[in-house]
Amino acid sequence: MRRGYWSGVWKEFSRNRLAVAGLAIVLMLILMAVIAPLLANSRPYLYVDEGRVYFPLFFSHDDLHEADLRKDEYRGFKIFPPVRYSYSEYDLDSIVVPPGRSHLLGTDEQGRDLLARMIHGSRVSIFIGFIAVFIYVTIGIIVGSIAGYYGGWIDIVISRIIEIIMCFPAFFLILTILALVGPSLVSVMVVIGLTGWTGIARIVRGEFMKLREADFVLASKAIGAKDWRIILRHILPNALAPVLVSATFGIASTILIESSLSFLGFGVQPPTPSWGDILSQSRDFMDFAWWLTLIPGFAIFITITAYNLVGEGLQDAIDPKALSK
Repeated sequence: MRRGYWSGVWKEFSRNRLAVAGLAIVLMLILMAVIAPLLANSRPYLYVDEGRVYFPLFFSHDDLHEADLRKDEYRGFKIFPPVRYSYSEYDLDSIVVPPGRSHLLGTDEQGRDLLARMIHGSRVSIFIGFIAVFIYVTIGIIVGSIAGYYGGWIDIVISRIIEIIMCFPAFFLILTILALVGPSLVSVMVVIGLTGWTGIARIVRGEFMKLREADFVLASKAIGAKDWRIILRHILPNALAPVLVSATFGIASTILIESSLSFLGFGVQPPTPSWGDILSQSRDFMDFAWWLTLIPGFAIFITITAYNLVGEGLQDAIDPKALSK
């Protein structure tokens, strides 16, 4: 597609204040996930003692004792991250403590700081969302482009396979496969990626069927261009706009699926923090530890809403009627 097309899409997208707000939230979440170890960690950025300078968060030092780095150890000069707790640090003196000065979002049943676990848990949600969607978008584009470009019996076979897969409820299909292969970070990403490509394939197939009869495609065929060149250079770039919209909605769905799987014990396994796992562990404390339920639930809600706002903004922005204004 021409650069001017995407400039027009961005111009139309930027007019939608809700979509821009959603994009800002998404970018902040991505940034938080990337720099999570710098935001919440029990090791200081800088430690100065007796003229020696250490950077414990970034490097290991053989002559440095872990006891000297403790928050309650006042020896030397230390600069800590904003949240002075790691996601796996236990504090048996602060079990199920409500939000306060020491723990801004409170602690869980093992005395772990909830804010640190929420920050590091965002990495799991964002990472799984992007990787799983990348997997199924790639599969969907390959399968959909083959079906839409060649048509005939190839299209019939691929369409029937897509219909068979779509007959099974996606979440229960993912749950069944994970029960067989075992839950882990990699298996969750791969299983979601391998089961979610059908919707993308149908979108790409429809776009290819519409574009394969366009004049610029027929002209390329007339001069003897190879099929793969026509697909990659002429049709696919013009079919990516609806795929981008679907992928944005797909990230939101993937985050919700991962949270649901972790809540049921089939997602990312401890000690790796996950918003769904944090929510699951709060079930025994819902009567009095409201923060263990409300905070991760609100984070999931805000994240999914933000991605949906971005998706809706893109959907409206690529509308030909909007671009023609």
